Amino acid sequence: MKVTTDACIQGAWTTIEAKTVSILDIGAGTGLLSLMLAQRHPNAQIDAVEYDHEAARQAGENFEASPWKDRLHVVNTDIKDFHPQHQYDLIICNPPFFVNSLLSGSKSKDRARHDISLTQNELAEAVARLLSPEGRFSVLLPYVEYRLWQQHATTAGLIETGCLYVKHTPITEVKRVVGIFQKGKSDLVSTPETLVIKDSDGNYSPQFCELLSGFYLAL
Repeated sequence: MKVTTDACIQGAWTTIEAKTVSILDIGAGTGLLSLMLAQRHPNAQIDAVEYDHEAARQAGENFEASPWKDRLHVVNTDIKDFHPQHQYDLIICNPPFFVNSLLSGSKSKDRARHDISLTQNELAEAVARLLSPEGRFSVLLPYVEYRLWQQHATTAGLIETGCLYVKHTPITEVKRVVGIFQKGKSDLVSTPETLVIKDSDGNYSPQFCELLSGFYLAL
């Protein structure tokens, strides 16, 4: 799977608290989010769980070639079968997007893009099990699928505490949503932020450039 702008936005926008010592990347693919979080946080240990063997192999190669290889660990397994001895301060996931959608015919792409191997309900249950009591969960989904996810999250005892609407241009509809969730009840009111990727002239917006300047060589 190719690197996407949406995933880069998630990796750059997701808050990492100073006290964070353990991070879990669910469905890590070839390791983009894990690498971004390792770059942003100098001390956190990061476990990257990936079901697909080839993607996990590539993630391992990418980790080994990075300056943070001692803090990045690939686990080639299904998240439903992942039972570590501790919970995580931060969990991040760019999950399979599409629910009840037409499949491509490629097993690896279909697993990555559709919820055939990890449903939203299964993801919510996994997060509730693996997230520490004070931890945070970051998820990236298309707008419609995000509304469905909110229902599963509530059922699993996860409360939205932050939200970023992503628009391609100022006049287009919201394309993606990055949501931040925590366990239990929260007195915080989640006020959505909005990020516009490109301005009306087709150039990257100042907000986008500021957010991604540490990761995009051309910004």
